[in-house]
Amino acid sequence: MTADRRRDNLLRLAEVKARSGLSRTTIYNRMDAGTFPPCLRISAGLVAWYESDIDAWVAAPMDWRDTTPLAA
Repeated sequence: MTADRRRDNLLRLAEVKARSGLSRTTIYNRMDAGTFPPCLRISAGLVAWYESDIDAWVAAPMDWRDTTPLAA
């Protein structure tokens, strides 16, 4: 079952950095490793994260794993 994202806020990088305490480089490295929520590409050069994903990561950063299957 997919989460209903219609009421979920989108956070830009500056807010994600402030909430997580991580640098831009660390956020992207952890995304690549699957240990940080993935971003959404909104348009060319513009990305954001779902607020609920960031809240879940902040609540339990060591337990967060990306469960999205990788495309073949």
